[in-house]
Amino acid sequence: EVVFPQHTNHHGTLFGGHALRMMDTAAFVAATRHARRTMVTAGVAEVSYTAPVHHGEIVEIATRVAATGRTSVTVEVAMIAEVLLEGTRRRCGSGRFVFVAVDAR
Repeated sequence: EVVFPQHTNHHGTLFGGHALRMMDTAAFVAATRHARRTMVTAGVAEVSYTAPVHHGEIVEIATRVAATGRTSVTVEVAMIAEVLLEGTRRRCGSGRFVFVAVDAR
């Protein structure tokens, strides 16, 4: 995603809540792909922001299924920012998200 002005705070950096939304969405896709079941976020075990993401940069979210249970999937997420015109990249955050399968209705 491109970081537009409406995604930033008064410092011109990405709102933490918006970053969390992007990470949760990507983790949801990874969990659902892995389980091929209807999944919901059960918890966020850990999230850390290690560097700011600035207006105009792009954000890439990389995911990895770290653990599975009978009805749960834990997904590790890395948030990478890139200066679009330069190609320079840096890790800006990470997290662990836990999803559980729910019965179809």
